[in-house]
Amino acid sequence: MLDIRRLHMLKTVAARGSITAAAQSLELSAGAVSQQLAALRHDVGVDLLRPDGRTVALTEAGRVLLEHADRILAAMEEAECAVAVVKGTVGTTATLAALPSTVAGIVAPALTALGVDHPQLAVTCLVTDQAQLRELTLGTVDVVLGQHYHHLPKTTPKGIAVSPLLDDPLLVVTAAGGATSGSDERSVALRDLAALHLVVPPPTTDCGQAVLHACQQAGFTPTPRYVTADIAAQLALARSGLATALVPRTAIDPATPGIRTAPIEDHPIQRLLFAATRRTETTNPTTAAVIAALRTAARQHRTTHRPPA
Repeated sequence: MLDIRRLHMLKTVAARGSITAAAQSLELSAGAVSQQLAALRHDVGVDLLRPDGRTVALTEAGRVLLEHADRILAAMEEAECAVAVVKGTVGTTATLAALPSTVAGIVAPALTALGVDHPQLAVTCLVTDQAQLRELTLGTVDVVLGQHYHHLPKTTPKGIAVSPLLDDPLLVVTAAGGATSGSDERSVALRDLAALHLVVPPPTTDCGQAVLHACQQAGFTPTPRYVTADIAAQLALARSGLATALVPRTAIDPATPGIRTAPIEDHPIQRLLFAATRRTETTNPTTAAVIAALRTAARQHRTTHRPPA
């Protein structure tokens, strides 16, 4: 009989690209993973992996087995969810992956509320920009608070359920009293930023791509003075008057001194914040509690930061 843990290791190696990377993810030694995969190869009687440059790839037999492993692992999770529903209680552990820009506005309020409503639930929060939905498919995390910029194609992996939370526009941020200053009341034309010193995220990021796309629609290609994905750095540069920033609304504390914010009037840049979890027929009470808390925090943030009519 096939060992479920070995099937999960095969899936992790296929996703990570190497035994070493998979071992780090699984918090095991590379030798232990190799030993288990060798045992799995012995169980099925055929090679499942082959060298591929500096990485490894699945053989045809490995691809076939992985397709079945995905269904087996999904069935195991479905069984765990069904038992959890019968128990009728929220569990004791969950892992949330969230973007850095969502921590202050949504994650912190949600985790605070969870601590009150479900004190037995300990949520581990991984703050990262990297491959969150892939971690969800591998079982490394239980819930993802992710983003999707509206001009980019949606690429939700198979077996993932997505729940929209909040439309989150990028705002123009300048030093208080600057030439483009406003207070969420006076909109700014994106084309007017062409002559200003800008701080933008790297073009390799979703946000950087969204800014570049919008600027090109507005008739110019930005030549930023500063490039950083660190929102704290972006706000510091804006506050000092050295640059104009484009920052998601949820990432800006309205009490931050020395800055002005304004919406974009001609080519708005919008991201959708969403909560995602593995798709199951039966709702897991624990992940449902986490998503409900995120949804409530997003709703409260939307109400508190609603732009003037």
